Amino acid sequence: MSDNILQVNNLTKLFGGLAAVSNCSLNIRSGSITGIIGPNGSGKTTLFNLIAGNLKSNDGEVIFNDENITDVPSHELFGRGLLRTFQIAHEFSNLTVLENLMMVPSNQSGENLLNALIKPGLVKKEEKVIREKAYEVVDFLNLTHLANERAGNLSGGQKKLLELGRTMMVDAKLVLLDEVGAGVNRTLLKDLGTAILKLNKEKNYTFCMIEHDMDFISRMCDPVIVMADGSVLFEGTSEEVKKNEKVIESYLGKSNLTKKEN
Repeated sequence: MSDNILQVNNLTKLFGGLAAVSNCSLNIRSGSITGIIGPNGSGKTTLFNLIAGNLKSNDGEVIFNDENITDVPSHELFGRGLLRTFQIAHEFSNLTVLENLMMVPSNQSGENLLNALIKPGLVKKEEKVIREKAYEVVDFLNLTHLANERAGNLSGGQKKLLELGRTMMVDAKLVLLDEVGAGVNRTLLKDLGTAILKLNKEKNYTFCMIEHDMDFISRMCDPVIVMADGSVLFEGTSEEVKKNEKVIESYLGKSNLTKKEN
């Protein structure tokens, strides 16, 4: 077994004649929180979409837990423990926080009308287990006071916490976080960071996150991967990234990179 939970080998995605991801290779170490940064248009989100099965590649391969998952659709990867979140949270607005969490586990007995009619005891027993799990998640994320609040009424940061909670309902192995800090105030961003670190240390979740906030990246991530023009430009610690001349140049000057830290 490899120490890497994910390997991306020479992955390429073309849109017309443009290579959004170009011969890209990288590894995500099991148990790590890996950051991915880069200028707009560097291919970060396209790479996530390829890994998560939301897009099909033109070339290359993706290996997850030593299995080739290249172009495997997202719903199948979900069942294997590879999940992604989005820059804009995708909650069920009219359902409560608790109901949003309870919707996550797939193949529930209650989804089958026949089971609901002839096996109501099984359905109720399973629902009780899922509800208890959902309460554990809201407690872990300090959202207990919002358990019965409609998700559509939550703030942007609270919705990001809810989306993180949804990954906990299936005990994810690898979570891809797409700009988890976007639109989140500093207080809730700190809470998000704390929850991610707890999941990493206490439940052995592996995370890979796209993020523009270098302060957040510096707090959370080791290593940090820098992308430019659809491929990996540099990999190192956050301090090594900040000092690397190629990285500074890709961000159009040192002052620009420093600005992104604020």
